[in-house]
Amino acid sequence: MESQKCRMRLFGKNKIRNLYLSSRNLYIINNRGRYPAGVKRKIRKHRKRTSLWFTYGLQGSGLEAINMAEEITYTITFQPGEIVCDGVPHGSNLLRVALLEGVHINASCGGTGACGKCRVEITEGEYEGGKSAKLSDEDYNAGLRLACRIKIMGDMTVTIPEESRMGDAVALTHARRPGPGRVLTAQDLENLVSGWKVDPVVKKFVLKLDPPDAANNINDLDRLKLGLKSQHDIENVSVDFHVVKDLPIMMRLEDWLVTVTLVERQKGPKVIQVVPGDRSAEDYSIVLDIGTTSIYAQLLDLKEGQTVAEASEYNGQISYGEDVITRIVHSQKSGGRKKLQEAVVETISAVIEKVLEKGGVDRCQVSHMVAAGNTTMTHLLTGVNPKHIRIAPYVPAATFLPPVRAGHLGIDVCDHVHLYTFPCVSSYVGGDIVSGIVGSGVFQTEKVTLYIDIGTNGEAVVGNSEWLVATSCSAGPAFEGGGIEHGMRATRGAIEAVQIDPATGEPHILTIGGKKALGICGSGIIDTVAELLEAGIIGQNGKFKEAKQGDWLRRNADGLWEYVLVRAEYTATGQDIVITEPDIDNLMRAKGAIFAGITTLLNSVGMDLDAVEQVYVAGGFGKYLQVDRAAAIGLFPELDPERFTFVGNGSLLGARLVSFSKDMLQAAEDVARTMTNIELSDNQFFMDEYMAALFFPHTNMKWFPRMEEILAKLT
Repeated sequence: MESQKCRMRLFGKNKIRNLYLSSRNLYIINNRGRYPAGVKRKIRKHRKRTSLWFTYGLQGSGLEAINMAEEITYTITFQPGEIVCDGVPHGSNLLRVALLEGVHINASCGGTGACGKCRVEITEGEYEGGKSAKLSDEDYNAGLRLACRIKIMGDMTVTIPEESRMGDAVALTHARRPGPGRVLTAQDLENLVSGWKVDPVVKKFVLKLDPPDAANNINDLDRLKLGLKSQHDIENVSVDFHVVKDLPIMMRLEDWLVTVTLVERQKGPKVIQVVPGDRSAEDYSIVLDIGTTSIYAQLLDLKEGQTVAEASEYNGQISYGEDVITRIVHSQKSGGRKKLQEAVVETISAVIEKVLEKGGVDRCQVSHMVAAGNTTMTHLLTGVNPKHIRIAPYVPAATFLPPVRAGHLGIDVCDHVHLYTFPCVSSYVGGDIVSGIVGSGVFQTEKVTLYIDIGTNGEAVVGNSEWLVATSCSAGPAFEGGGIEHGMRATRGAIEAVQIDPATGEPHILTIGGKKALGICGSGIIDTVAELLEAGIIGQNGKFKEAKQGDWLRRNADGLWEYVLVRAEYTATGQDIVITEPDIDNLMRAKGAIFAGITTLLNSVGMDLDAVEQVYVAGGFGKYLQVDRAAAIGLFPELDPERFTFVGNGSLLGARLVSFSKDMLQAAEDVARTMTNIELSDNQFFMDEYMAALFFPHTNMKWFPRMEEILAKLT
């Protein structure tokens, strides 16, 4: 296919918006750089007069757009050693590609360009960047570049000079790692579930009504109902009382042109808002993942079926306890439940404020809210007493809660907005898991699928379209940075990937966004412990080996061992970022609970890990996680990486679908009713498995042959 460039000039907001909607797969190139046309917010930044270039392919008699944003990948070859990395996406950062592929390039500062150690020579290929004040003119003219500053724009051959590697001729840190598993793109996520369409439970309808006169003087409410029937074929409508209060004013402000918001219910449609004029294009919803540690929000455009903005914050309830049991206990104190409810609502209102500001949307343009959380979080959000969730036989107050007016809970949205909470299965298998099963399409697949949600509460589901069995265990907040001395969520500045030189013990890190290190997120903690284990700096019991004491392993002021990940000069905090033995212990307990939950669940249905055809991993940090690193510490077994798929935040995934489609809302309720729960609180098999998992990677090495071989070489 040949290609040609066609130049055009566009003016004004509407033309650019139309271009975005109809040509999402094009690249837009202007004087400020290159952007995928699907990135709506970046287009909005350049609404002024701008020259735009589009590349088209000639095919047949028409023009067909080349889908660069999704299809263009490249091959990167690292020398020495002829290490070939295929399928590298257009625009990837070279240092990040190297580290995630197991190719060692020195990087002490996390990819910010501050240390100047990641020097490479581009032998051939297309790229952008690479220049830095850390490179002299002589070095630059000699062809040296900083890997952390390079954006990959084509196939490349990269030579790693001796000063940027471990000092030998092999670029790899160790034997080539297994593949990283499949991380889904936005388009992949949209296609996980089949048979749905944008048809939200809340819709807006425009009415142009005749004003009353002597011959037609029926009351305003009946006039509204008649208009809905005659103009939109909607009848048997009920009306919220608060709508009637201001109805006379609303109907007359724009000469009897109004926009009516309706919610579909089993009893029939209900009018929840009437505003003057045509506001049908201003139709948004907010979906929430109410996590024990973090709360995530997305603003959705119900008209276009698109995500407009997203934001997250730590759950304010953390002040009252890091796990659900502690919070349930606090809720039983005088005024405790009210304080917990107010804390989570305050956080929700804060993330709503963020997404509305990012999206440029007024809060009264929001028509609907959907929230998914574990059973305790759902109870505490809605103010329902969670007391008996923690007491045998572990019975929640309800698993299906009716929609509630969000404003009545104290959430800062307009009065007409109702909050739908996902149905739960049991005391410890909540709506977040139901949402994940719906959003990932597990409820539709014929393959035996293991779905794992990694968070403060670790949940696992096994099954397919015919049956689903679930369980839950308390993993603690380590995977989200909680209980870790320098832990943080997976946001900009978090250490996400770590390599350790086994000869010197020196760490080389990568941060999210290439920013100065602020702390370390879940994937970074897993990477660090896996690397410490493989370098022989810690033993399988998680304790540091005194013989490895040196520049990076030291005792702190209290005499306790700690390993330095980033020195103060390269951090955003001005302090060393370290990992400690208590941090490692917390991770060991967390991964042990998850692995024991998985094996107990499979045992309950008479299966072992070989019977699992595919594994879906959900969780806020999932897209940063490497399968081999997770297996190295015993979080996952050493299965074929091709079986693993990372779906990201599964809770939000399902909540989006339910907000977009009333059919998916019904699917969620069906999943909750059919899923079987396995209780672990008094399960002796689980306790035995948990104790066996308190070792790196495990006391039983059956599922860890690769690690068994690596560790044997260290003894």
